[in-house]
Amino acid sequence: MDDSMIVGLYWKRDENAITESDRKYGRYCASIAMNIVNDHDHAEECVNDTWLNAWNSIPPAKPSLLKTFLGRITRNLSFDLVRRENRLKRGGGNISEVLDELSEIVSGADDTERVIEEREIIREIDTFLMSLPRDRRDMFILRYWYCLGISDIAARFMKSENSISVGLSRIRMKLRSYLYERGFEI
Repeated sequence: MDDSMIVGLYWKRDENAITESDRKYGRYCASIAMNIVNDHDHAEECVNDTWLNAWNSIPPAKPSLLKTFLGRITRNLSFDLVRRENRLKRGGGNISEVLDELSEIVSGADDTERVIEEREIIREIDTFLMSLPRDRRDMFILRYWYCLGISDIAARFMKSENSISVGLSRIRMKLRSYLYERGFEI
């Protein structure tokens, strides 16, 4: 079933929307959750909550890219669960490493100006990522969107862990400079 038909089921409030979402994107959402929460039961909880959140969001939302919409919900729920379970303090998974690496680029300040800049920053990051060679862009996304470990990325690209770490560090430095040149306070 294609995405527009699944979204149509949500709009009709047909419970088959959840079944079809799970059939088409269940593994995708589960892999996102598992990379973040690093626990099968918690990942399953996040995926189940994804379907509930999608049900409550559609309508009024009418996502054009259902996979991205569901992936974002799963990702946000997974990070929320990690915060709730206080896993960062215990060093669970890759989350603390990922957040430490990204802290070089964006501060954690939560002031009004930061909130206003969020959309513009996202747009600039997208533009920056599209300017990268595909392998570098994929490496960055695997690390900072899917929260894969360095060793998993190295295996996927058949490179050493050091090569991946250095590559990601260089991308972060370039992104930092790119954002700074565009007037973002870093």
